[in-house]
Amino acid sequence: MIKLQDVFKTYENGTKALKGVSITIDDGEFVFIVGPSGSGKSTIIKMLTAEIRPTSGSIFVNGYDIGNIKQRDIPYLRRTVGVVFQDFRLIENKSVYENVAFVMRAVGAPQKIIKKRVTYVLNLVGVLHKARRLPSELSGGEQQRVAIARALVNNPDAIIADEPTGNLDPARSLELMMLLEKINSMGTTVVVVTHAREIVDQFSKRVVAIDGGMVISDRMGGYYERPDLTKLTEEAIQQAAASARKRQVLAEELGVTVSAEEGEAYAEEVEVREEETSANVSVPAEEPSAEDIPEEAPSAPPEEETPPQQTTPASAERPDPVPEDSFLDDILGDLDILPQLKMPSDLKKEREAAGK
Repeated sequence: MIKLQDVFKTYENGTKALKGVSITIDDGEFVFIVGPSGSGKSTIIKMLTAEIRPTSGSIFVNGYDIGNIKQRDIPYLRRTVGVVFQDFRLIENKSVYENVAFVMRAVGAPQKIIKKRVTYVLNLVGVLHKARRLPSELSGGEQQRVAIARALVNNPDAIIADEPTGNLDPARSLELMMLLEKINSMGTTVVVVTHAREIVDQFSKRVVAIDGGMVISDRMGGYYERPDLTKLTEEAIQQAAASARKRQVLAEELGVTVSAEEGEAYAEEVEVREEETSANVSVPAEEPSAEDIPEEAPSAPPEEETPPQQTTPASAERPDPVPEDSFLDDILGDLDILPQLKMPSDLKKEREAAGK
């Protein structure tokens, strides 16, 4: 089991790499750890192999307490954790077979066991036929397979792959991930640290997202991306500007000034009503009926021979609207914007009436 509990790490130069990270990875799990460069992924890898220790918090890896581990116990810890690096780190003057066998010799394994085990893992990762070749004679994908064989050869409880597909093309990357998935199916815990979204999205595995030294997501399936707050803010500004434009157009049409607070709400409602009206109402060919006249207007409709521009008495509480004004008057009445408001055309009619 791998467990990080409230882990902080501050380097000597003051850089705060981890800020309270807590992750638990059970035996036999396959987990992606994702995040942008500088998010803290590399620091986590170094801690899991006891290369560095946490400033505070606790880390347990296969029974070893990283915060309190003794120097003489670190080699034993590392036998339980195989690491696969992005740059392969193979010994250039040794054959494929020797690169893998070297790891077993370092722990004192008998030659008979070495031969049997190295042959097995090279066959497992598909490069047994390249056993006598030097790393320089292999493709990038083949070198990465040798690196995986080397990580597997001592039968570790867990494999940690640090950007294993960083130097591979998409097809080789997919093959490599399928190989790691196969190794995981045999009982080995696999932790893949990467920022390759296209790879993560092809496997329905647990994904832990790190950003700014903190865990921001821990879920199954799919690469996690923090929402672009800058973009969201720009969209909000654009929406606000659009609302302001609607409010200004409305004010110009009505010949009035409304407050910013009222305008935001009124403009939205006017737009909806305009859409509904344009879909259901056409310009009347005849004079408006009594139902179209506001309540405060006289109830009797004008005579047929009466021209549309006829002026009504100034003493009326509110002059009759002409057909082209009735729509805006209805809107004002429904929205209750300044109930006593008189339209510019109304004021003109009143002035004409007063002049007579």
